[in-house]
Amino acid sequence: MLYHLVCPIKYQRNVLSDDVEMSLVEVCRNISERYEIHFVEIGADENHVHFLIQSVPKISVEIIVRTVKSITAKELFRLHPEVKSKLWGGNFWTSGYYVNTVGQYGNEDVIQKYIQNQEEEKTVYKTFNKNQLRLSFE
Repeated sequence: MLYHLVCPIKYQRNVLSDDVEMSLVEVCRNISERYEIHFVEIGADENHVHFLIQSVPKISVEIIVRTVKSITAKELFRLHPEVKSKLWGGNFWTSGYYVNTVGQYGNEDVIQKYIQNQEEEKTVYKTFNKNQLRLSFE
């Protein structure tokens, strides 16, 4: 399964410095190693992050979202305490999110172009991680 997940940052704050972005990618790599969740692409604008995620059908989208949001928030706060202070000591992500399967309204190329076109519409959008699709999770 391939999902497009968009997670807004709490209070729509711009806390994604280059260091935080690099840490986010590393945390996502660690998630990939522990779970059957593979990050095909990660990008962000000022206040939300786009994930193109590949996983297996046995893992529900709710579990994928909960895993990604909880682990990334916990680790980013641990690695970057200054981010926690910018968010008034609260949550990293808002409680809401957008997720859709790739294929329902477009294929992988369409979704990747949509994510990349955010760059043209908002000059602050940037892709900071890109990987290949996996054929298996062994």
